[in-house]
Amino acid sequence: MEERGNISIHTENIFPIIKKFLYSDHEIFLRELVSNAADATQKIKRLSSIGEFKGDLGELKVVVTVDKDAKTITIADRGIGMTADEIKKYINQIAFSGATEFVERFKESGDKNQIIGQFGLGFYSAFMVADQVEIITRSYREGAEPARWICDGSTEFAITDAEKEARGTDVILHIAQDSEEFLEESRIKTILDKYCKFLPVEVEFKGEVINNPTPIWTKQPSELAEDDYKNFYKELYPFSEPPLFWIHLNVDYPFNLTGILYFPKIKNEFELQRNKIQLYSRQVFITDEVKDVVPEFLMLLHGVIDSPDIPLNVSRSFLQADSSVKKINTYVTKKVADKLTEIFKKDRATFETNWKDINVFVKYGMLSDDKFYEKAKDFVLLQNTEGKCYTLEEYKAQTQANQTDKNDQLVLLYTTDADKQHAFVEAAQNRGYDVLKLDTIIDSHFIGLLEQKLEKTTLKRVDSETIDKLIAKDENKESVLSDAEKEDLKKIYEQAISNQHMMVEVEPLSPNDAPVVITLPEFMRRMKDMNRTGGGGMMFMGDMPDTYQVAINANHSINQRILKAKDENKERIARQAFDLALLSQNMLSGSALTAFVKRSVELIDKE
Repeated sequence: MEERGNISIHTENIFPIIKKFLYSDHEIFLRELVSNAADATQKIKRLSSIGEFKGDLGELKVVVTVDKDAKTITIADRGIGMTADEIKKYINQIAFSGATEFVERFKESGDKNQIIGQFGLGFYSAFMVADQVEIITRSYREGAEPARWICDGSTEFAITDAEKEARGTDVILHIAQDSEEFLEESRIKTILDKYCKFLPVEVEFKGEVINNPTPIWTKQPSELAEDDYKNFYKELYPFSEPPLFWIHLNVDYPFNLTGILYFPKIKNEFELQRNKIQLYSRQVFITDEVKDVVPEFLMLLHGVIDSPDIPLNVSRSFLQADSSVKKINTYVTKKVADKLTEIFKKDRATFETNWKDINVFVKYGMLSDDKFYEKAKDFVLLQNTEGKCYTLEEYKAQTQANQTDKNDQLVLLYTTDADKQHAFVEAAQNRGYDVLKLDTIIDSHFIGLLEQKLEKTTLKRVDSETIDKLIAKDENKESVLSDAEKEDLKKIYEQAISNQHMMVEVEPLSPNDAPVVITLPEFMRRMKDMNRTGGGGMMFMGDMPDTYQVAINANHSINQRILKAKDENKERIARQAFDLALLSQNMLSGSALTAFVKRSVELIDKE
């Protein structure tokens, strides 16, 4: 018996559309067909469990074979199979999905985790690589006769009788000439490893089961030990350092979501860490571009998210940002914040130890998500140059008394490089001030966030002003020099320096401070730092030369000596003092450094 007919579709050109435009990557065909086979297998297990199928289940697995000589790929399962009528219903009417009817029929049994396959457009992805597709199938229904369906990629098909002893379906692809790369066993193995690694039904290829049907995210946290999580991480990322800690996601209302998110050692190279979260739908790999499912800052995490509720387009390759996705996004953010809060409260010592690895992530989250900021402000840590860690409230209490200026502003001092800025850090500490270390790639932006969120608080880098101006008090510093002497000293330095980008001022600093202090104003520094990380908003500043403030210490003995020196030595000594200030900030190089060394030798020799 043979029946011929036309596939019920709305255009004669559906297959060229499928082949060229519907799927961005032709390898998707294997994912679709293997996951369809797995769905059919899950269905027969389901029917058996509720008594709808009373026969012998036998060995339930999906078998993929390649016959290079015959130029075929076969995907075989022992699932529910189809009758000839069901082929006509599910295969020939492209827009119809057997899933809907299956759900309606068995929804009363109350199994929330039933797997629903769609034998619709996913099946037709076969025509991306095949110029002819056969289905040989036998339904699980008692007395059902096997059937064969064949189609050459046009809208015409044929259904005939077939010989098939076992229940289930074989999909045979006759590979087109332009797709013969898929007849290479190594190519098929790579695709199966990518998309079917955690499929819930065993997948066999070349006599070996290539997947793990029960990955740990499908289990309850109570069933798992610490090593289970660590070993799974190693399975996902074999060449990565062990994770710091992890979150096991498990929710079934108002959406279904499972998964495990790991906190890796992020440090500063967070741009290199992206796209390490893998997205699955019912254990079928979809993509590692999850920007619609999780907030951008959470893309720094690693791990797996699995949800049948995430809507996908027909190719399952791109996510649609709808209300379900937004709910999942919000949920994941909350779970991450809750986990960090829990660790901080339960074991602050470990949290502090891990801070160097997670602080970029936490700060990035606070910058990009207000809800995350509200939770994180209680566990974000500020670390000072002594290595001590404080919460925002703790640090405010620590510095309030000594670092509040005359305008009632709390001034938090920070360094971006404690070694290079050591002289300034030391000067601040000599005043009893505390200095924070804010030296990660994101801190230039984080500083602005703190000033925006914290009342009556400003942050200043220790080398952005002389120490007395950093935290201005109601104190008048006396100068040992007269106004005329200060003016003379200023002119001597201006002539010695001879640089229009060095703005010279004579100030009454402490005799114990350096004779010359070179600073770059806080505003200029921030623009430079933010431009460097792409967020300054004033990109032209990258081409502008820096304008430094040069503070000449009126109360230092060297500057008093300059005024008393012979005319020919005044500028020479002034230049030496200025070069010392440059040297202390690693700003002296080339010919200027050579001249400084020669001058130093001459001055020592004269002594």
